[in-house]
Amino acid sequence: MDVTQWILFILLIQVIHFLGTWKLYKIAGRKPWEAAIPIYNAVILMKIINRPAWWVILLFIPIINLLMFPVIWVETVRSFGRNSLADTWLAILSLGFYIYYVNYALEVTHIKDRSLHPKSSSGEWVSSIVFAVVAATLVHTYFIQPYVIPTGSLERTLRIGDLLFVSKFHYGARTPMTTIAAPMVHDTLPGLGIRSYLKKPQLPYFRLPGFTKVDRNDIVVFSWPADTVRAFFKKEAGVVKPIDKKSNYVKRCVGLPGDSLEIRDGFVYINGEQLVLSDRAKPQYDYMLYAQNGVSSRLLLDVGVTEFNRTYVAQALNPQQMMALRSAGFAVYGQNNPPVILTDSRGIPTDVIRGLGLSLREITDRERQATLTDEMAAELRANSQIDSVVKIIEPKGEPGYNIFPQSPDYRWNNDNFGPIYIPAKGSTIALNPKVLPLYKKVIRDYEGNTVSVSGNQVLVNGEAAEEYTFKQDYYWMMGDNRDHSEDSRTWGYVPENHIVGTPIFIWLSFDNFNDGIANWKPRWDRIFTTVNGKGEPVSYFRYFLMALAAWFIFDFIRKRRKKSKAK
Repeated sequence: MDVTQWILFILLIQVIHFLGTWKLYKIAGRKPWEAAIPIYNAVILMKIINRPAWWVILLFIPIINLLMFPVIWVETVRSFGRNSLADTWLAILSLGFYIYYVNYALEVTHIKDRSLHPKSSSGEWVSSIVFAVVAATLVHTYFIQPYVIPTGSLERTLRIGDLLFVSKFHYGARTPMTTIAAPMVHDTLPGLGIRSYLKKPQLPYFRLPGFTKVDRNDIVVFSWPADTVRAFFKKEAGVVKPIDKKSNYVKRCVGLPGDSLEIRDGFVYINGEQLVLSDRAKPQYDYMLYAQNGVSSRLLLDVGVTEFNRTYVAQALNPQQMMALRSAGFAVYGQNNPPVILTDSRGIPTDVIRGLGLSLREITDRERQATLTDEMAAELRANSQIDSVVKIIEPKGEPGYNIFPQSPDYRWNNDNFGPIYIPAKGSTIALNPKVLPLYKKVIRDYEGNTVSVSGNQVLVNGEAAEEYTFKQDYYWMMGDNRDHSEDSRTWGYVPENHIVGTPIFIWLSFDNFNDGIANWKPRWDRIFTTVNGKGEPVSYFRYFLMALAAWFIFDFIRKRRKKSKAK
């Protein structure tokens, strides 16, 4: 829905409102024409139903207004004496059209000074819940929203199991484009597995003013541009989602609009100079470790390495043991002699070994692959048990798997990529079949044009085009876990209208987050830490607990004094 269509839709709503309420306005002592003037009619309606004028603002905030409309419908019929439970449900279930019946078919009077206090405890509860949902949705949609890190693409900067508060006001909150959606859920209704929104009508993209712009090195939450999945890990036909209902991703912004970006041997270069990351960034790469006596798992764990595999051999495994190990998530190859069990860095827990009566031996190969930060690699190089630590680099010119722009003309991979120009709003590029793969998705999917090729000529919207001018800014996002991150190297640019916000605070953090709540272990040093800033993150959790204890003591003393004065 474009701006013109949206204006027409708003005018239609005004006509519907006027036709259904003009008589009620008159009964309330107002002029019937006052029901026809946009915004003004809402102000007058608040006076008629004896509600504060600031409610009008809530009626024009997308998503919030969906919660307020039923409240207004019920308050309107109650202001004219229709107070029964049946009246309430008729107003809600008819989507407000019950007001037409009250307006035209009933003889009603306006109750000017009606009591606004609920007549029952249940009514008071309902009123409190409604406005709690409205307030929470307002904060959730326009200010701060909680997120969780489910994957390791930013390890060890942000870790799996970090629960974040993400600021939407830093870059300016993106107003919802999807106008009809369930509050405080994303694209799916929990427990039901069905879509939580209607695709139409859609609002045009608009962003409220922010106090900063996306900068290089910022960690950014954004709507995944390539999202066509209804649910992750389900193989089915793709779906087309509105921008604000696409899955949320979090990566580091390494390229800004107008930048020339290149990756050389795993390092990012911007406009010819190597990108200097912030001191809190913990980039990781895959390394091959070599040791004459075998690379010890214990040594890797002592250094803090968690991304490597372990191999065990068993003297023998019966079918029951094999089934139990596979049910616990271990890869078991029973056809080998002896049987082989593969695990992640945590290995096989002692209680599992004892419970199944296993006799195991871990194989420590002379060469092992592991994912390391620079600090880990340096510590292992300095260890006398390790002979060498070699970073694994995909050679330049060797095409990688599923690398943007997915064209045989560009033989790029994760470690050697580009150079590539990141589009800026208003900038113009020369357009030809060779360049087209780099910008086809931008021109077609993000900026709403048709694109085709006829011979050596590119056609945009059916007309020959030798150049193209971009309509919005674009960004390049990458994970700090460079060899285990699906990012812009796979699906390309992130449009400005896909930007959601930036993480500012870790309020909880758990190890083993994806293994079920029974296995969660708090990371106390990460709880109540800031995401941005310089130097090692500092936990403010102890200060929070001290402030909380101080408040309880103060409140206890205050109540004691109040009680003693009452005597």
